[in-house]
Amino acid sequence: MKFSQRIGKKPATKNIQLESIDEDLLNGLWNISKIYIIDRISRRAKYGGDTDFDLFSNILWHKFYRLPIDTIPDYDFKTEKFIRENFFKGQWYETYDFIEFLTSLDFDEINTKDFITAINSLLEHEFSAYRFIDGKIAPISNKIEVNEIQQSLEQVNYFTSLSGANIHLTNALEKLSDRKNPDYRNSIKESISAIETTCRVLTGESTLGKALNSLEHKGIKIDDQLKSGFDKIYAFTNNKQSGIRHAIIEEHNNPDFDDAKYMLVVSSSFINYLVGKCKKLGITIK
Repeated sequence: MKFSQRIGKKPATKNIQLESIDEDLLNGLWNISKIYIIDRISRRAKYGGDTDFDLFSNILWHKFYRLPIDTIPDYDFKTEKFIRENFFKGQWYETYDFIEFLTSLDFDEINTKDFITAINSLLEHEFSAYRFIDGKIAPISNKIEVNEIQQSLEQVNYFTSLSGANIHLTNALEKLSDRKNPDYRNSIKESISAIETTCRVLTGESTLGKALNSLEHKGIKIDDQLKSGFDKIYAFTNNKQSGIRHAIIEEHNNPDFDDAKYMLVVSSSFINYLVGKCKKLGITIK
């Protein structure tokens, strides 16, 4: 973590980038595109004819920009300047259109697999809601998921008694979105702890299992299958093989971004569900 982030002058974490691309992500996408694609396309003429860069420019103008190819600048550096200016002034979705289009190119100098790997690594690092999946950029988060997390954070921040849950959820999000050192295992731990804290506050019970059963006595009817599902999720975090809530002393499975994001979204949704039920039943949450 940078000095400016440690002292709170610059954020160490960020929100999921669903319908936006911030400066760090935009710069990274351009750099990878230039290193893996644009700079690798040959600008040397073959047998006195057009260069691969000329062919690349023709394809780009014709298939992507949909512009007359006789408007392509006479010099390569001017062509690249045009490409760069369009990249940085476009809408966020146009940027992803361009990145996806680059993978359709077929030049000997280009390794599309390495390009996609580098892009996906950057998208995860910058907390983007998208990844290359089966050759296409696809969302791994949607508005509903993002809204669930945001609403849950607002809920637990509003009620004083749920301040503990607020701390757990905030920590879960921070550990998931830390750009320098994401901690997926402890993000999952914080997410499930947020559920446990919420249930214990609502019921006064000492464990999540007892709290889920006690909720029914307060009139909050939870379907047996749903309750069983959360029991199993809690059991997963307590499983020694997962190493989530136990010391890592044997071979274990390392959770990844998708595991941690899933747990954060599920935990947020369940907290919203419980708070919503309490409001409907007139149960006071201080």
